[in-house]
Amino acid sequence: MTNTELVESTIDFVKETLVNAEAGHDWFHTQRVFKNALLISKDEKADVLVVSLGALLHDIADAKFHKGDETLGPKLAKEFLNSIGVDNKVIDKVCYIIENISFKNTVGQKITPKHPLELHVVQDADRLDALGAIGIARAFHYGGFKNRKLYDPDIAPNLSMNKDTYKNSQSPTINHFYEKLLLLKDKMNTKTGRKIAEQRHDFLLGYLEQFYAEWNGNR
Repeated sequence: MTNTELVESTIDFVKETLVNAEAGHDWFHTQRVFKNALLISKDEKADVLVVSLGALLHDIADAKFHKGDETLGPKLAKEFLNSIGVDNKVIDKVCYIIENISFKNTVGQKITPKHPLELHVVQDADRLDALGAIGIARAFHYGGFKNRKLYDPDIAPNLSMNKDTYKNSQSPTINHFYEKLLLLKDKMNTKTGRKIAEQRHDFLLGYLEQFYAEWNGNR
């Protein structure tokens, strides 16, 4: 297969696998991440095939929807990529992206670990989809999916979580803005990612200002 055919086959596989996925982590999320990753790649010297496959397969079996199993995603990706004849070196790089992309893996870390450029590109692309208007929609959709409160003034955001406390958090959705979303701008790896993130970050701040004004009956 050509690289284009490998990508097209992967798109078909992901669409079929995620057909009933939660809306914040479905094919449309994956498609947005894929597009973001290709946009960022234009300014980076990354392997576009690795970036494309990594972006398309990054949520093929998100651990939070599979009883916390973080091995299933890489396993399914490897099996599929082997089945369509992808080079083993490319498969290893794609699986590395899937294993390391998640925000929860950086919770509590003071220094951002050095990773291959392809992971940086896909990670930025994924994080961009957690910002801005879509990021807000995804946050509240997932909060509803988990039956969480919108907001509770008596429950303060936890800004000192580690990976385990983050994974098990049941805090209101507004707290998630402070515990993750507003932290993403400063965690971007690439120039293009940072530039796009700044505008989306500002949108989050404007939304929160409006939210609190409405909550308190000021507007």
